[in-house]
Amino acid sequence: MRSSVVLQHLLPHRLLSRLVLYATRWRWQPWKDFLIRRIVRAYGVDLSQAEQPELSSYAHFNAFFTRALKPDARPLPSDPKAVACPADGRISQAGAITNGRIMQAKGQDFSAGELLGDEQAASVYANGRFVTVYLSPRDYHRVHMPLAGELIETLHIPGRLFSVAPFAVDAIPRLFARNERLVCHFQGEAGPFALVLVGAMLVSGIETVWSGVEVPPYASRPQRQDWRGQGIHLARGAEMGRFNMGSTAILLLPAGVAELTLLQSQQTVQMGSLLGRVT
Repeated sequence: MRSSVVLQHLLPHRLLSRLVLYATRWRWQPWKDFLIRRIVRAYGVDLSQAEQPELSSYAHFNAFFTRALKPDARPLPSDPKAVACPADGRISQAGAITNGRIMQAKGQDFSAGELLGDEQAASVYANGRFVTVYLSPRDYHRVHMPLAGELIETLHIPGRLFSVAPFAVDAIPRLFARNERLVCHFQGEAGPFALVLVGAMLVSGIETVWSGVEVPPYASRPQRQDWRGQGIHLARGAEMGRFNMGSTAILLLPAGVAELTLLQSQQTVQMGSLLGRVT
């Protein structure tokens, strides 16, 4: 086993993530400007589409990391039945959910029930489709709706904070079903769908547009929130949440709801990219 993978098991995940939370919100200008410029150089961040391209204007590093884009930077597919990609990044895996199991990497998979923390809810997706999008430090870090839908329920599931970088995804069994995550269930015109926001090493938080900061605090037990009848309707392409530092978003669709386009592992995508079409 690679030393980098061994470290994933030994490091104090939550302590390191809390330290990063404070470091990325420190407003001392020399510090935050240093962090921002280092990431821009190291990852080749494209600022041409940022709503605010001037680096010194951001209050702290996290404000830069969760920066907004210009209104026309991510056009949606013209087809009203198109399924839009929820985030910028790379396709980690995509395809069929086979007998309730989701591919993580070659030789690695996990069950939809584990991921969603609810076997009954997972039964809807037993032979459906999934798309896993990995957001790297260079990417736009807001997550948007792939389809229009009404928020039904969220479930905050406690867990580890393994890195979701490709080396860890390839090596750590059931990683996405073991990490801290927020499961968001929606009801769309064609049926239900779920978006899972997965936390990761050095990720300081997950936010949603309807509830603000969801993680941290880190959960000690599953925390379910019923949003039925609250009138939270989000249009396709509307922002639904964001990662404070990078991570992974997983979209689940039931069988028969949509057909996906041919998506390849490590394929680059942007929010609004065509993922498939509602059938």
